[in-house]
Amino acid sequence: MTPDRSPGLAESARALAAGEVTSRTLVERALARIEATQPSLNAFRIVRSRAALDEADAADKELAAGVRKPLLGVPVAVKDDTDVAGEPTAFGCEGDYPPAAQDGEAVRRLRAAGAIVIGKTNTCELGQWPFTEGPAFGATRNPWHPDHSPGGSSGGSAAAVAAGLVPAALGSDGAGSVRIPASWTHLVGIKPQRGRISTWPRGESFQGITVNGTLARTVADAALLLDAASGNHERDPHRPEIINAAEAAGREPGRLRIALSLKPPFTALPARLQPEVRARVRQLAERVSALGHVVEEADPPYGQIGLAFIPRATVGLAERVRESPHPALLDRRTRDAARLGRLLGGAPLRAARRAETVQHRRIGGFFGSYDVILAPTTAAPPPRIGAMLPLSGFATDRAMIAACPYAWPWNVLGWPGVNVPAGFVEGGLPVGAQLLGPAGSEPLLISLAAQLEAEVRWHEAWPPQEAQTNSPAV
Repeated sequence: MTPDRSPGLAESARALAAGEVTSRTLVERALARIEATQPSLNAFRIVRSRAALDEADAADKELAAGVRKPLLGVPVAVKDDTDVAGEPTAFGCEGDYPPAAQDGEAVRRLRAAGAIVIGKTNTCELGQWPFTEGPAFGATRNPWHPDHSPGGSSGGSAAAVAAGLVPAALGSDGAGSVRIPASWTHLVGIKPQRGRISTWPRGESFQGITVNGTLARTVADAALLLDAASGNHERDPHRPEIINAAEAAGREPGRLRIALSLKPPFTALPARLQPEVRARVRQLAERVSALGHVVEEADPPYGQIGLAFIPRATVGLAERVRESPHPALLDRRTRDAARLGRLLGGAPLRAARRAETVQHRRIGGFFGSYDVILAPTTAAPPPRIGAMLPLSGFATDRAMIAACPYAWPWNVLGWPGVNVPAGFVEGGLPVGAQLLGPAGSEPLLISLAAQLEAEVRWHEAWPPQEAQTNSPAV
């Protein structure tokens, strides 16, 4: 284990159980890496230095006593939209926020598995945008190219994992917010089935379009964190059947029928797949075909699915703005979108929610012909720092749709998707592709991703160390 990069999640757990390393050592090394890169990468909003060391000492006592849990003593990070007892949940916003009274359900389950939450990662204001910047905390930078964004809204989690600060992190995905930063930082990002990882104390987050997910360098590590965080609060409205993601990561997927879908879903504003991204996704499709799968170009019947997304997203945002202790400090774009949400909160929202059943039936029929969809995760490589931050609301929407038109339909559907690295475009910027499936298909997607990883071995590439420590100041 080298102290300048985190070992993987599974490797850390194995080494701890074998007595090859202590939890205190792993936590101290992670804290040192965070401290060294925080002035440049700026991945964390909160670092729990003292608490994490105390928890590491407690974990070491348990390990010495023969206690075994899946992640006992392993440091991980969570996004700052998730409650950690004793810490504020600012969710990218300016101002002082009160400490959370108790852990959110996902964090409670991570702790029950033995994990140590070393800190809370940066996210853009209320998770709205595919960049992680703002007046509350500055800019979070991409470990591969510090002049560029790691994406968003789980950009801090992605930067922390890609830079090797922690082995894995929890994020959330409301329109691609796990998959987009995973694609732009060369990571595996799992957006699970709605309800797989609880969002409690909210039964639904953003009217059901936002779910918690995992980011890691390997499929096995992302699956292991998914298993540890999965499960439900007794009052959760969505309770999917239990799966074993880690077991799926070690299983062959069988011969599959895969639809290569390159056409962006319906958008009100123009979106075009950039040729260099198209080339990387096609190359990945060729690797999938070489593994023995049948790959054909075909697009699912998305229809006017965007009409169901906008009411749910903006109403969900309006709910968060209503709870904000500092509404006057919010970005003008946030306030404008919340105003739209208040207008759409009646009949338009009810119609959008009712439409989900029809969408499930229509798009679900596509999976009678295909097992998995392979699609770009984004239409473009990661943008430069500052490219979207100063834009007007309409210009921001236009830039977002141009760069990221592919991920959001699966949030409307509530179905799982997995980003896998697709390589690098000119300048060494990472891009990704997503594997998409119907309800409850995480095991199949994870098995296929693991098979592809064994062939491509994307986890062997690391960002240049000098980019992480010599990048521009925040």
